[in-house]
Amino acid sequence: MSKKFLLPEQGQFYKANLHCHSTLSDGRLTLEQLKQAYRGQGYAIVAYTDHNRYAWHPELCDEGFLALAAYEIDINAPMEPGDYNHCRTYHLNFYDTDPQAQPAEKQANILAEQRYDCEYINAFIERMNRLGFLCCYNHPYWSLQTLDDYKNLRGLFAMEIYNHGCEIDGLYGYNPQVYDEMLRTGQRLGCLMTDDNHNFFPFGDPLCDSFGGFTMVKAAALTYPAVIAALKHGDYYASMGPELHGLWLEDGKLHVRCSPVEKIFVVTDGRDCYKHIARAGESLTEASFELTGKEAYIRVDCRDEKGLHACSRAYYAEELR
Repeated sequence: MSKKFLLPEQGQFYKANLHCHSTLSDGRLTLEQLKQAYRGQGYAIVAYTDHNRYAWHPELCDEGFLALAAYEIDINAPMEPGDYNHCRTYHLNFYDTDPQAQPAEKQANILAEQRYDCEYINAFIERMNRLGFLCCYNHPYWSLQTLDDYKNLRGLFAMEIYNHGCEIDGLYGYNPQVYDEMLRTGQRLGCLMTDDNHNFFPFGDPLCDSFGGFTMVKAAALTYPAVIAALKHGDYYASMGPELHGLWLEDGKLHVRCSPVEKIFVVTDGRDCYKHIARAGESLTEASFELTGKEAYIRVDCRDEKGLHACSRAYYAEELR
């Protein structure tokens, strides 16, 4: 059997923060300050997802940096006045796949009603999908949501498996169980890691919410069409730090290459989890796993000595043949 690459062999990885707030909403840094800070940390892509304010910032784009047109909405459950602390809420990011198309119609449709109702929310997502937006479901743990809130969502391209700002807020950041629950109830979507940074604290402060969650997008070039094509196709992985260098199928086995980690897990649709774990004081940079052919999906989760994860998206049975 020849190699079948799950992460593409061709192309280049570009580091992306796909959830970011500026002074256009409730962030403390300007667009340009964010660009300079993230470029300084090796990022090539930032989606400026200001609250309820859709915008594209092409003036920020250059040969080494791509600004994605995006925004974030929130739809809150009814609550007692002043009790947002206990309020369940849907937060959704929308990424424009072609910001030059239908700009007036997009601006006229970006705001959602405050209707905490899955049927309405799915209709809103469908409307935005038709206008060319990809939708990501954000930080379900922080949002106080349960399976009943997200099991019937439709039209999502991804969910946040990790949100660094939420992790800083109160250990609400890492949501692998939510991702698996969504997959196991029939949804097909990828997973992202993001910062959701607001930068209330300076860089270097333990409470700084930048540079903790990112998505590595493997694209043919650092252009808007190429990056969007990679996101649509699922050519990316999500990380808090570790790197996934290669992911492919060969001779009935799944092969993983990565930066040094302590554990490499292959999570499935069932209870079976395939794993390689390094001996004390050692590390792993590669592993291979026999697949049974009965897996409805698999996803790879690598964890390093600091407890930081790198996660692939889910790959489904037809992709594993």
